[in-house]
Amino acid sequence: MQPSRPVPVPPAARRTSRLPRGARRVQLLRAAQDVFVAQGFHAAAMDDIADRAGVSKPVLYQHFPGKRELYLALLEQQVDELTERVRQAMAGTDDNRLRVDGAVGAYFDFVGADGEAFRLVFESDLRNDPDVRRLADRGARSCIEAIAEVIAADTGADPERALLLASGLTGLCETSARWWLARQGTVSRDEAVSLLSALAWRGISGFPRRDDAD
Repeated sequence: MQPSRPVPVPPAARRTSRLPRGARRVQLLRAAQDVFVAQGFHAAAMDDIADRAGVSKPVLYQHFPGKRELYLALLEQQVDELTERVRQAMAGTDDNRLRVDGAVGAYFDFVGADGEAFRLVFESDLRNDPDVRRLADRGARSCIEAIAEVIAADTGADPERALLLASGLTGLCETSARWWLARQGTVSRDEAVSLLSALAWRGISGFPRRDDAD
């Protein structure tokens, strides 16, 4: 009788070598993102995430005490990433037309950069959890504030009006980017950003810079 051959272990389930703590955390968050996006929070299990990362459950629990804490850490990472994209768009140029392009592009790049990871921020099945809602709201607020600072500085608008204008721009960016992603392939990313930037610029350019009004 021939000895049976060992069953190949899928790459996601292989046990990985020892990593520095920071690198291990990044690896675990990446695996958690894959599982949460595919299954949602409630259906996902720590066993699934450990298998996906190629580690034992004790290793996973060394970094995150539970599934909820892991989910919150991942959500915070995604919120911070979107905020940084928007801040870079605002800081990268003094040309306000290019800033609008950058703000719209930041949302399109975020929703299109990593499969459906954006759902963790915009469509979480745990959105009623106070901590999840707090993180999602914090991210939205940070993006709005980053844009409002530029609007206030350039136009002289008071803080509340600048925040209102910025919230309108971020709302347009988020809704349009999600709509585009669901129909990806019908319009290219660059054309979509160009169309939405033109729409946004027609409105925001109606508030002239203070130096233009002098």
